[in-house]
Amino acid sequence: MNENSNNNNNRDDADILKSPDKPSDYIDATFYPSENPGAHERHLIRRHQNHLFGERATEVSSDSLQQMQKLDHDILQQFMTEFRQVVSKAVELKPNEDSEIILAVKDQLDKLYASSVSVADDQSKVKEAIQKLISVVMQSVRKGADQDPKALQELDQEDAAREANFAFLESILVADILDPDSPIENEDLLPTLLCAEKDDLALATQLFDLEQITFLLEQGKVLLDQLDADAKDITKAAENYVFMEGYLKFIEQR
Repeated sequence: MNENSNNNNNRDDADILKSPDKPSDYIDATFYPSENPGAHERHLIRRHQNHLFGERATEVSSDSLQQMQKLDHDILQQFMTEFRQVVSKAVELKPNEDSEIILAVKDQLDKLYASSVSVADDQSKVKEAIQKLISVVMQSVRKGADQDPKALQELDQEDAAREANFAFLESILVADILDPDSPIENEDLLPTLLCAEKDDLALATQLFDLEQITFLLEQGKVLLDQLDADAKDITKAAENYVFMEGYLKFIEQR
C-alpha cells in the first residue's frame, strides 16, 4: 500500500480496504480509518487481505482498527509529553550553558523529529518547531566552537548530514522501519517492501547492506515462487523484487 496514500480521505481508505471478492458492505459501517494514521494502524491496513504476509495477513474490523488507533494515540500522547519537556529545556538554555547539556537537548530534538514522522495525526507544525529549535541550539553550539575552524567544519558537516537524514525520513515507510518500537516485525519486513510504492522502496532499500539485501532477495524468491504456484497476483511484488535486485547490483559495484 502506498504510504503516501495515508493522506487520502476516509472514504478512499475504506474503498481500498474492501475485498474485490466480497460485497461492498463487507467492512461494517463503523469502520473508519484515520486520515493521518499512526504506525500501528498503517501496518494493520498494510496487512489487510495481503497474501504476501501469509499467516500474518489480516481481516481489518472495527475492533482491530480501534485497538490500533488507541495504541497509536497512546504513543502520540507520550510523544507530545516528551516534545513539551524538550521544548522547555531548549527555552531554558542559558547563553553560557554547559556544552554537554546543549548537545543532549540537540540529540533529543533529533530523535523527536524522527518520531514525529511516524506518529499519528498531522505533525507538520511540530516538525517545523523542532527544526527551528535545532537551529537555535546549533547556534549556541557554534558559539561554543568560537573560532575553531576544525570544529566549525565538523558542525557544517553535521548540519548537512541532518538535512539529508530529515529528507530521508520524509518517507513514512523509512520512519516506520527505523522506529525502535516499529510494528513491522522481522517476518513482516520482506512483504512490507514487496508491497511498497516505488518512491518508498527506493529510500527503504538504502537502509540495508549487501548481506541484508541478499538475504531478503533469497527469501523473496521463495515467497514469490510459492505465491505464483498458488495462482496469487504477484505483479507489483515481482516488480519490487526486480527493483531490489537492481539495488543489489548497484551496491555490489560500489
